Amino acid sequence: MEDYWIRSVTGDGAVRAMAAVTTATVEQARRRHGTAPTATAALGRTLTAAGLLGATLRVGQTIFVRILGDGPLGGVLATSDAAGTVRGYVANPEVHLPLTSSGKLDVGRAVGRGTLHVTLDLGLRSPYHGSVPLVSGEIAEDMASYLVVSHQTPSVVALGVLVAPTEQVMAAGGVIVQVMPGADERTVSYLEQRAKALPAVTSMISGGNTPEEMVEAALGEMPSQVVERGAVRFRCRCSRRKVQRVLISFGETELREILAEQGRVEVRCNFCAARYLFDEEAVENLISGMRNGNRRTLERGNGETIQSH
Repeated sequence: MEDYWIRSVTGDGAVRAMAAVTTATVEQARRRHGTAPTATAALGRTLTAAGLLGATLRVGQTIFVRILGDGPLGGVLATSDAAGTVRGYVANPEVHLPLTSSGKLDVGRAVGRGTLHVTLDLGLRSPYHGSVPLVSGEIAEDMASYLVVSHQTPSVVALGVLVAPTEQVMAAGGVIVQVMPGADERTVSYLEQRAKALPAVTSMISGGNTPEEMVEAALGEMPSQVVERGAVRFRCRCSRRKVQRVLISFGETELREILAEQGRVEVRCNFCAARYLFDEEAVENLISGMRNGNRRTLERGNGETIQSH
């Protein structure tokens, strides 16, 4: 099944639901960053949460989710937009802890205590920023807490990542159900009961359930209509030209110091793990371009871009 998300609304407009399958997307993130299973689960849940919230955005808007805990992961970051493109990373990708007593990946202990931060760039003068203390570090509960506290929107959030013994991602995805303003208490109570009976996200995806079927499982007898759907994919905005502009900002002195010490300049993108290498000739051409103010010199010289897969 290809990765994609949907956004549905009940007939009376009282409930909004988003669901997504993100298996291939999370697997690509795992391969790029070389994450161990526990780190993969944390990163995958965060990428999925960001992608689901991105489904509520308009073109040109972005969301940035940052989880900062005192556990060994050291922090998880993910960003998404209305087009369904996500990217992100975990500070310590090699983290893998013993399974919990129920046989699950111990994401909560890997994250630890801390804060969930969400930044919404809606194209206004200043981005909107909200933060809440982490409830459990399991990410889904923390995201539900954020939506209630910062948006006053009662929400059910379910996220899951299934990692095989080979460390490959076998299933990943999530569901968010939100009660809109004006809904009655019976609706809230009904959805709470549905949430308790909702199968694990990874079980549904492993069983072949689509995002539409995941929403149906969450809403039960409440009919809804899909109002929007789109692809989910891991994509970074970094490029060699952008890296060149960053290097130019260092100035000639610092570039020559790096060149003298290392023999070349290497830049690694945190979000996608791509490496940009600039040999001596490429750096000299950058410096020449800085002196002459000639942008065309930026593309001269030897160098390479290495994508991690």
